[in-house]
Amino acid sequence: MKAFEELSPDALRAGRADALDDAVATALAAHPLDGVETEYPHYQGRVEEPGAPPRPAESHPVFYGCFDWHSAVHSHWALVRALRLAPDHPDGAAIGAGVDERLTPEHVASEVAYLDENPGFEEPYGWSWLLRLAAELDLWDDPRADAWRETLRPLEDRVRRGTRESFLGIDRPHRVGTHGNTAFALAGVLDYARVVGDADLEREAEATARRLYADDTAAVVGAEPVGWDFVSPALTEADLMRRVLDPDPFASWLNGFLPDLTAPPHDALRSPVDVEPDEGDGAEMHLIGLNVSRAWCLAGLADALAGRDGPAATRLREPLGDAARRHAEAGAADVLTDDYAGSHWLSSFALYLLTRNEDGIAPGTD
Repeated sequence: MKAFEELSPDALRAGRADALDDAVATALAAHPLDGVETEYPHYQGRVEEPGAPPRPAESHPVFYGCFDWHSAVHSHWALVRALRLAPDHPDGAAIGAGVDERLTPEHVASEVAYLDENPGFEEPYGWSWLLRLAAELDLWDDPRADAWRETLRPLEDRVRRGTRESFLGIDRPHRVGTHGNTAFALAGVLDYARVVGDADLEREAEATARRLYADDTAAVVGAEPVGWDFVSPALTEADLMRRVLDPDPFASWLNGFLPDLTAPPHDALRSPVDVEPDEGDGAEMHLIGLNVSRAWCLAGLADALAGRDGPAATRLREPLGDAARRHAEAGAADVLTDDYAGSHWLSSFALYLLTRNEDGIAPGTD
């Protein structure tokens, strides 16, 4: 989709919605708009015989599309965010009608019941995206958003309660590049808490981040990526800690955490991952997502060091900014693929990168 590919690396890195013109907005909404209503293919498979699992739409009448629950959730986030940031969105009527149809009190009650029966379902990745969706509705000053937020609230409350009772109490972080990554989910929880003004949850999320990560030094970045990674364990952790620590303590922490990114083997983190054709298992699509998520982390870290003095700023600011532009350019070239293994989720990552400084995503959470 050329409209997105042709955005400059600097426009992508800036994270501002002024790049979201009609062509770009249409391109970014196309796959989520289709995917949220696409029940199959689905990760559960489709076996029509006695004893087979229920259809996705029966278990998840709101979030049945996009191959899996978490992708359906963050595709809804992408559509709602697009409407908020582009009030005259070319697909606004279609997006609104679809959300109205799926987001009903009865459907939400079914989603809550499923979580009650399966309490660890989609923890923590899907939970963090559900909270981001609720936060996006909270940010949007629009009667539709108010109505959708009230309808979603029972599920929001259920996920928030589960987050406090289960996720925030974990003993050690999962330092992986896939859905179990603790730092990525914590960043979503923290952004949500700040948007909606939940001071208790904010305090608890910050305490968890400090407990798990504040003493970390010398990240091992030369081994990234591994297998199906779509986020960087090291960069995602740093992206979380810039939300938690004040600027000077964060710069000091980052100086001890990130190695020299200009020398081997650590310089590999500065270069986008080569995306080679795979054998249809989806690994290629995860690496495309990795380039995009690395781009927003790198850009956020460079921004956090902007205008600062000291060893971290001197050593890291320029390499981080350069790497952000390179990853953004590489990601934009591939992210809006028509391959369903990627199209059911990658547009959300593209929108996150493109609009990361438009409230709801740190630092734009005021």
